[in-house]
Amino acid sequence: MGIIPTRIAIDAMGGDHAPSEIVEGALKAQEAYGVKVLLVGDPQQIKACINHKSSQPLPEIVPAEDIVEMHEEPLTAIRRKSKASINVAMNLVKEKEADAVVSAGHSGAAMASALLRLGRIPGIDRPAIGAVLPTMIPKKPVLILDVGANVDCRPKYLEQFAVMGTIYSEYVLATTQPKVGLLNIGEEPSKGNDLAVRTHQILQENNQIKFIGNAEGRDVLSGEFDVIVCDGFAGNVLLKFAEAVGDAVLQMMKEELTPGLSGKIGTAILRPNLKRMKQRIDHVEHGGGLLLGVGGICIISHGSSKAATISNAVRSAKEAVENRVLERINSKYVPESKKSIVSNQ
Repeated sequence: MGIIPTRIAIDAMGGDHAPSEIVEGALKAQEAYGVKVLLVGDPQQIKACINHKSSQPLPEIVPAEDIVEMHEEPLTAIRRKSKASINVAMNLVKEKEADAVVSAGHSGAAMASALLRLGRIPGIDRPAIGAVLPTMIPKKPVLILDVGANVDCRPKYLEQFAVMGTIYSEYVLATTQPKVGLLNIGEEPSKGNDLAVRTHQILQENNQIKFIGNAEGRDVLSGEFDVIVCDGFAGNVLLKFAEAVGDAVLQMMKEELTPGLSGKIGTAILRPNLKRMKQRIDHVEHGGGLLLGVGGICIISHGSSKAATISNAVRSAKEAVENRVLERINSKYVPESKKSIVSNQ
């Protein structure tokens, strides 16, 4: 009896380029990572995107009758459209027919569906979206959370983000004793608003994490920190700015390479270096953010995601499943947190 592959439910109808790019990315991931993909959505549209000349097994298609549009209010749409593709995908995880969900659709709808169908992990007040960014140190990423799930936060939420982020960094990103920082406007413990000052004290007292102090904006990509926590408002601004910088650097590299024969020769010589640089700074390489704190693995990708991003999102989902992120948060975090949460309210 062979090893059962990780099963990834993919919202094939979510995103600006759905379903064609979503299906293509799913097929690439199935071949590259040995996962079983379940494409959720309109069967006719999905089948039209599948290249039947492919030698790999055809993915399973799970019918869904509706989609949540980007302009819709997420909670209302999730409740009204019970058979929307994101709801059907979440139900597959709830019923243990899939191990994880990947969606490039409405991020608010994905979070709302996850909360309603999968619930929160006991002891977690708010889920957080974690995004992985490159740093100036090769092969040493930094995890930022929250990057959009919670615009307003309390100190205990940020404490929970720090613990969950530490677990993800240690077991999925293979970081030994992840160093945690708090995004702030200065290094001193007294700097920042009331949330920052109170959170700093709480993080300092938590023995489940290695808190090394405040992280200013210039420190985010330095490699000094492995996990940086912040509220979802600041985190989302930071994430989108970082993505824009990466895109700008890549565009400037293309524009500044000398045209003509000498430029072509130089580009050919530098191609391996340029490729490695692109992999380090291109947000496509990371696939999306993991929604930490809900009772299932859920990767939320960019609405503009194309095939490469979806494939990498599937890889991230597989890594989270295989490294038992949910079980580790449950076993390591919850028993200790019950005491700290009560004392910090």
